[in-house]
Amino acid sequence: MAIRLGDEAPNFTADTTEGSIEFHKFLGDGWGVLFSHPKDFTPVCTTELGRVAALKAEFDKRNCKVIGLSVDPLKDHEGWSKDIEETQGHALNFPLIADPDRKVAELYDMIHPNELETFTVRSVFIIGPDKKVKLSITYPASTGRNFDEILRVIDSLQLTANHQVATPVDWRDGDDVIIVPTLSDEEAKERFPGGWETVKPYLRVTKQPS
Repeated sequence: MAIRLGDEAPNFTADTTEGSIEFHKFLGDGWGVLFSHPKDFTPVCTTELGRVAALKAEFDKRNCKVIGLSVDPLKDHEGWSKDIEETQGHALNFPLIADPDRKVAELYDMIHPNELETFTVRSVFIIGPDKKVKLSITYPASTGRNFDEILRVIDSLQLTANHQVATPVDWRDGDDVIIVPTLSDEEAKERFPGGWETVKPYLRVTKQPS
């Protein structure tokens, strides 16, 4: 069954390159990104894991833990980790789940219906502190994921969670934001004492809260 936005992220226990984890305990009270790979020693995914390792400090700054998944066993992960460091210049600094029995892949509906039964789709799940799925994206095998975009989405989600604002098209950190329609003008005056521009009654633009 497909996981939809707002669903609780399924909990699981699994072996990783950093030891056994229980997923919800691993996330703690922060945010999380779970992203899957079809198998070890694949070219596009090699570049992605190196990029996530390079961005680890950015995820940490957002109180967000990252964790990868592949259906290959730990011994293959160890060899792949060496390749990632050699070719991408960054050693793996976050856990990579070994899922040879496909337990987690099936739990998150990652098995590709038109490929080999062991071939996981390349999915990304962003999970909030409430353990609910806030975003899911699936990529084709040939297209590398944009983790700058993943960070941008986390920034947007955290602004919504903390300040009741939404972010407009092509928003970047520091740009103006939109007051959510569920917030009345009276409530908005308390939250946004600096005011806002009413473009339309449903489109109220204000400075990004700090």
